[in-house]
Amino acid sequence: MLEKGQPTGEVAVLAKAQGFLKSEASVKAARGMSHFGEHSAGWFALGLIGAAVDKKRRKDWLVASAGVVGAHAASIAVKRVVRRPRPDHPSVEVLVGTPSKLSFPSSHATSTTAAAVLYSGLTGRNLVPALVPPMLASRLVLGVHYPTDVLAGAALGGLVGGLIRRKLKKNP
Repeated sequence: MLEKGQPTGEVAVLAKAQGFLKSEASVKAARGMSHFGEHSAGWFALGLIGAAVDKKRRKDWLVASAGVVGAHAASIAVKRVVRRPRPDHPSVEVLVGTPSKLSFPSSHATSTTAAAVLYSGLTGRNLVPALVPPMLASRLVLGVHYPTDVLAGAALGGLVGGLIRRKLKKNP
């Protein structure tokens, strides 16, 4: 439903964030990140590459990769229950297509955070600060999520990723 008039609440926050963050370069980067993260495919592929390269921990990489897809699936389940529509206001420009009209939580934020948490454990490097904020910002730049959508997605991805990572640590 198209809202009219001055944006308020989260729409106003989203419009301001998009106005502040949007540039030709940021939109191009955000679109690339959107395609990479679609259905968690890029993160899953990176996990499979990890499994192919790190033969000693192949099973852990495969479990982590499945965890990323599982986190994505969890976000889809929540989306179907919550049924929050994507932003639709004249002050917000939608700059990329989406596979559904549902917004909460952001599946890109969920799978990216799960991947960052899980792959951090396998690489020995904290990937969260490098991967999560850019993906969250990209969803706002593209105008396809409210701020709470990306925050909830990151929380869900962190929860799923953290639980699976803890399980991997217990099974050396």
